[in-house]
Amino acid sequence: MPATSLHTAVLDALGRAIAGGEIEPGTPLTLEGIGADHGVSRTVAREVMRLLEGLGMVRSRRRVGLVVLGIEHWNVLDRRVIRWRLAGPGRDAQLRSLTELRHAVEPLAAAGAARHASPQVCGELLDLARRMRTTGEAGDLETFLELDVRMHELLLRSSGNEMFGPLADVVAEVLTGRTHLGLMPASPVPEALDQHEAVARAVAAHDPEAAEAAMAQIVGEVRRTIAGLS
Repeated sequence: MPATSLHTAVLDALGRAIAGGEIEPGTPLTLEGIGADHGVSRTVAREVMRLLEGLGMVRSRRRVGLVVLGIEHWNVLDRRVIRWRLAGPGRDAQLRSLTELRHAVEPLAAAGAARHASPQVCGELLDLARRMRTTGEAGDLETFLELDVRMHELLLRSSGNEMFGPLADVVAEVLTGRTHLGLMPASPVPEALDQHEAVARAVAAHDPEAAEAAMAQIVGEVRRTIAGLS
């Protein structure tokens, strides 16, 4: 297996184990132990530990070595950490946290896009909403997901708020997670398709209030759905 693939495989295995609680905070890790458990060289083990340390999931301590850290230290907005948490027993809590973040940010981002989006972005949003209806009604969830991710990314990056743009990866991960975890209906509900079209039209019409209200409807419905999982 190529070195990059080895890094990824071991990183994912350890990341899922830490995120899922199989490896608890305070647990010491050694390069030798990782190498033996995963059949990789010390070089690969060291690189994986460097990546996990960058994510705040492990830390080097004197006379102890590498120690697993608790969630309060993790970079919880990193796509890899989100993916690992969604794959574990804390999935529902992670979905709720992410949905609450979306509920706080995305309506404001849609309003900002209505003020700042270029004509090219407005045209793409209208086209995306139209194609989302077509693919959604056809039950083509993978294509629908791609279009949905792109639409939310455009809104966040066109909001005029530089703090919102980097959250596009977070939203993409939660949208992808919901689809691949089987938490989406076989076909998107008509109301969701209507509201996505309403957002696109409001942004194109430079109507911030309407854009914010339509996006609030979208993320509000997601929030109610996620709340029903508990």
